[in-house]
Amino acid sequence: MFAIADEVLDLCRSVGHEATVLAVLADGLRNGPSDGAVLHRAVAAAGDGLGQPLDAPLQAWRDVYRAFGAKPQRTPCSAEALRKRAARGDVPVIDRIVDAYNAVSIRFAVPIGGEDRAALVGTERLVLAAGDEPFDTVKEGAPVVETPEPGEVIWRDDLGVTCRRWNWRQGRRTAITAATTSAVFLLEGLDTDLAPAAEMLADLLDADSITVQRLA
Repeated sequence: MFAIADEVLDLCRSVGHEATVLAVLADGLRNGPSDGAVLHRAVAAAGDGLGQPLDAPLQAWRDVYRAFGAKPQRTPCSAEALRKRAARGDVPVIDRIVDAYNAVSIRFAVPIGGEDRAALVGTERLVLAAGDEPFDTVKEGAPVVETPEPGEVIWRDDLGVTCRRWNWRQGRRTAITAATTSAVFLLEGLDTDLAPAAEMLADLLDADSITVQRLA
């Protein structure tokens, strides 16, 4: 159901980093409104580091983004963008599921994407883009279909892109909603042990079953 292209791992190694990807699979998920408490606890646990210069894991993501032609100052990885919002006191409260994985991302500075497994078609894979894959997103409040840059690192399934620039922006088609009961959460690290982040996420999710697979 999941695959990581060797060329993506080799790209990371070309700039001195080793990538790790874990898939946390949750079935029988129960969602609902959130009071934001889990986010507040994550911000408190991250402490003063939120407002400091980027630590090594996030600097590593900037290296990899530049390696595939992205500009991380303009389009940072999701964990960097989220921690910057947290430092400003501007963390969005969405729902219990999204708040759970955002809290883990803030706490550990780890990019995490959540996908509704019922919306995925075929194998979800991390690859270098050809440049013609459709990406269902929103621009200036309106739905649009974009395409990635050739050579850009993307997550995609058989229908198209599910996340651009590796972990910058997720698409609408596979987004988690109030109706989601089966999901995959993709935890991504560079030179980082993702086990503590995966353990925290498993503890926060309200689900009938949770399993963890190492993809890279």
